Amino acid sequence: MKLQSQLNAAFTALLLVIMTAAGLVIYSLVLDVLIQDEQRQLAETGELLINFLSEYDDASEYRNINDFLQDQDLQLFLYDRNLDTVLFSTMSISVVNEFFDENNFEDNEETLWQHGNDRFVTQRIIFSPEQSGLELILLTPINDLRAVQQNFFFRLAWVFLIGALAAVILSYFMTNKLVTPLSLLKKELKKVENRQFDQMKRIRASGEIKEVEQTVYDMAQTLEQYMKSQQTFFQNASHELKTPLMTIQGYAEGIRDGIFDEEDAEKGLDVMVTEVSRLKKIINEMILLAKLDSQPDVYEETEIDVQTFVDGILSKALPIVNENKLKLQQKVDGSITVYADEEKLLRAVTNVVFNAIRYAHEEVSIHVYKKKNYIFFDIEDDGKGVSEEDMDKIFHRFIKGKGGETGLGLAIARAIIEQSNGKIYAGKSKKLGGAKFTMCLPVPNKTKGNKKLKS
Repeated sequence: MKLQSQLNAAFTALLLVIMTAAGLVIYSLVLDVLIQDEQRQLAETGELLINFLSEYDDASEYRNINDFLQDQDLQLFLYDRNLDTVLFSTMSISVVNEFFDENNFEDNEETLWQHGNDRFVTQRIIFSPEQSGLELILLTPINDLRAVQQNFFFRLAWVFLIGALAAVILSYFMTNKLVTPLSLLKKELKKVENRQFDQMKRIRASGEIKEVEQTVYDMAQTLEQYMKSQQTFFQNASHELKTPLMTIQGYAEGIRDGIFDEEDAEKGLDVMVTEVSRLKKIINEMILLAKLDSQPDVYEETEIDVQTFVDGILSKALPIVNENKLKLQQKVDGSITVYADEEKLLRAVTNVVFNAIRYAHEEVSIHVYKKKNYIFFDIEDDGKGVSEEDMDKIFHRFIKGKGGETGLGLAIARAIIEQSNGKIYAGKSKKLGGAKFTMCLPVPNKTKGNKKLKS
């Protein structure tokens, strides 16, 4: 069953239940209201009869009101409470005795009397003074009231029926308005399944459905970008792996076939060892990236003293800094602590520092400081910097500048920093004139963990 049909069926069933319950309650209340109104009228009639009867001392005159009672379809008892006897009755002695047996005369709280299949609405009017013990008891059949009740309920049923029909028609249009965007969204999801991202269209909707539509659209864009990046990754990976493999294959076949003399063969072996090392480094970094993407939970967070952390990076970088005759400066503002996976964070920052050393002319700077609720690592150099066209893709895999190695170092750095709930971005250094890489991490919170930065 379709969703629209299910919603309509559920609404109709709920409407029927509510209307049935309301009808039963109203049906009962109508009878109660009619009985109360009838008792009020009986009380007014009884007062008139008492005034009439009070003018006569002779009990025989009581019979003169029979015609009036018959016209009004009323029954009357003149009851003496002190003697517990009926002085006058418009009903037979057997009926009076039956009412006595049911204790109706003594029970002042009972307003409905039963005689066989007939029921009567009763009202008691006391003669003045009350010490006389005389009561005028008027009875009227409840059948007339039931007829009025059924007539009212019949009309109410027609009103309910027309209202229910209008509500069902309105429900159809409302559910159709609700379900139509979902049906269209289903078609758009089918396009995502078939990878037809260029054919996707936006859907007009509101409320939560609009939020779902926006989420689906964002998901499709992210998926499209991911697939394109994966395609680019495999293309670049195949190119990066193919070049050293072809070099190794060429030298290996030449040595096997005796094409090279002894000196060239030695050089070929050195080239092969170099290319194998390069291949191994590329493969290891690809494996690391794959682990960072597929195993984000393998992250051992520890407390890191930033000054000691930076000193360790300088120790690693010192040989290549001295070799290139560069000046490496570092500054840590105050005592700063970071909570992160030390091994992974060391890899990320080292990759960025070595990248700066590779392109620097004379100087590289490392500056760590705290600002508001974040800790910043600024790494700057005085090289050529990053061009505007490369700024957006510098952190993509296998994107490398002149003199780069594998093209995976900055991609690994970004993956690690983002796994640490931080951000990394590139820009131009105002101080040194070259490239500036900024890594931003949230201030540690021991109880709640690091909060994730907004893009």
